[in-house]
Amino acid sequence: MDSKKRVQEIIYILGKKYPGATTALRHKNPLGLLVSTILSAQCTDKRVNLVTTELFKKYRTADDYANADLKKFEQEIRSTGFYKNKAKNIKNCCTILVEKFNSKVPETMDELLLLPGVARKTANIVLGHGFGIAEGIAVDTHVRRVAQRLGLSGKEDPNKIEQDLMKIVPEKGWIGISDLLILHGRETCTARKPRCNECVLNGLCPSAGKFD
Repeated sequence: MDSKKRVQEIIYILGKKYPGATTALRHKNPLGLLVSTILSAQCTDKRVNLVTTELFKKYRTADDYANADLKKFEQEIRSTGFYKNKAKNIKNCCTILVEKFNSKVPETMDELLLLPGVARKTANIVLGHGFGIAEGIAVDTHVRRVAQRLGLSGKEDPNKIEQDLMKIVPEKGWIGISDLLILHGRETCTARKPRCNECVLNGLCPSAGKFD
């Protein structure tokens, strides 16, 4: 089975296991998703959602974040880790939104990459789940690990893994495949001890049984 057919089978199987798969980051608009995604670096989505439950009540617009008291904002997001850098990035990011984008989150990859704290993974998540735009594939630690184990990419660099996936995944599946691989990575294909014996992709995975 060639790689394109195999990845379509993988998407089909995971789609049946995780119907309605989407990002775990709770948000009401693209700005909330942008902030949540920046906060999610080196932090669990569960923790981010706990923090943003209160954060989104206070900060509703880009202007709110841009005008935030930095020291106070740092403490409000402290539990997400690396809070000083994240606070600075979010404040500066939203200042640029106010000054250059009429306080709106831009809808292109090139424009999103101009924002502090935003790399391709974050931009792909915002475009995909904020606007329904597929310009690429979001590669986080779960996607990286699962894609490597499934033999979909032999690269280490997330941007190169993204390019490998984009060559074999149909464009209509670019947004969804990240969500599927993330869920599979969290529940079954875990970092330390993947549960190959109960994996629905066992028959399609070249790494199956290697961790027993």
